[in-house]
Amino acid sequence: MPKDLPARKVLDAVRNSAGSRVKVAVSDIDGVLRGKYLHKDKFFSAAEGGFGFCDVVFGWDMNDQCYDNTTLTGWHKGFPDAVAKIDLGTYRSVPWDENVPFFIGDFVLEKNGRETAHPICPRQLLKRVLKRAEKLGLQPMCGMEFEWFNFAETPQSWAAKGYVRPEPITPGMFGYSLLRANQNRDFFKALMVEMADFGVPIEGLHTETGPGVYEAAILFSEALEAADRAILFKTGAKEIGARFGIMPSFMAKWNPQYPGCSGHVHQSLSDGKTNLFADARSKYGMSKLFESYLAGQLACLMEFAPMYWPTINSYKRLVDGFWAPVKPTWGLDNRTASFRVIAASPKSTRLETRCPGADMNPYLAAAACIAAGLHGVEKNLKLTTKPIHGTNVGGENVPRAPRTLIETTRNFKASRLARDWFGDDFVDHFAATRDWEWRQWLDGVTDWELKRYFEII
Repeated sequence: MPKDLPARKVLDAVRNSAGSRVKVAVSDIDGVLRGKYLHKDKFFSAAEGGFGFCDVVFGWDMNDQCYDNTTLTGWHKGFPDAVAKIDLGTYRSVPWDENVPFFIGDFVLEKNGRETAHPICPRQLLKRVLKRAEKLGLQPMCGMEFEWFNFAETPQSWAAKGYVRPEPITPGMFGYSLLRANQNRDFFKALMVEMADFGVPIEGLHTETGPGVYEAAILFSEALEAADRAILFKTGAKEIGARFGIMPSFMAKWNPQYPGCSGHVHQSLSDGKTNLFADARSKYGMSKLFESYLAGQLACLMEFAPMYWPTINSYKRLVDGFWAPVKPTWGLDNRTASFRVIAASPKSTRLETRCPGADMNPYLAAAACIAAGLHGVEKNLKLTTKPIHGTNVGGENVPRAPRTLIETTRNFKASRLARDWFGDDFVDHFAATRDWEWRQWLDGVTDWELKRYFEII
């Protein structure tokens, strides 16, 4: 369904759709889609004035455990309904769910008849950054790609195993393998065809290095649409996979023997017609605007890090020599750098931010990338470092990323740049949720500890 379809035609399309259901969803702080079905009658009312959605979606973690350290939502507030406004521009139908109409919503605050963006809604946060880009006369364009492992499991079989030793759908290390893709060609085909029908066009899909691991590149678009596509891809892959007895996992690192799973973000800036990153006359094929944008990302990476690496497991992926970049470095078509400059044709010149893991929230990762880049543009930062060559040749003296969530969370909470771009409410809330995640890890007893200490000590 075209994204510029007038609201009246969207409502008519829903009215004329088969069945009486409409599916709506919102993103929680971890990038997990939370949603419900609405009766059509309720939907038309909600389309006009919004609908109530319990604000616990921002008050609990991905396992529905309520935070004990947040202020904007929590037990002390009683978890009231927040107002979710349906974005009619997100209209699509779900091919694997009887083509039920589907919409994404944004949370808003209403006070004294005025409506404002909810400060901790991830989609609203990205919109906040994009408004600042608009004031600069810039339109960020993005394309996201994910690596993820696929397992021959169901939620029931996974629980019965005690959450250990999942079975990949194929064995061995076999990247770009037509043979391995053919072994699960019905699933492979469904991803390509049904995702496209769902308004999430996949530009490329192939096996990666590792047992049962795939990589998908989603067609680039305006940044908000790109983030919508990314979060819908992750959920859609899980729903499609279940039909084939396959459980996709976007965990950053499920096994220390294999490379981790990335969530790369490709970006460029447009004036609405032209890619402003390209300049064939410059040394690297980069415009001065591109250089400042890249300089901003280099400067902000460590301050915005939890928005790229939001879980305990994110940091298990950041291992030297395992593909995931661990330093704020840049290179020309160099996949070992955090920031890969692709200076190709005028249309395709872009920056690939390679540090995020597949476990990132697409709205937050996109917001962090764009805010960091625009910081460089606003301050006219100069690109003072040279590109690295090979694996960190030229970047030996660049400090590596912290290895724990709590370190990056403390840096994030103290960051003036984060507060400038994302607001105090979001920074304090997100930092509190990451502190909670860290404390759950501290309290947990792992298989590693049992193996190491149970018998011997």
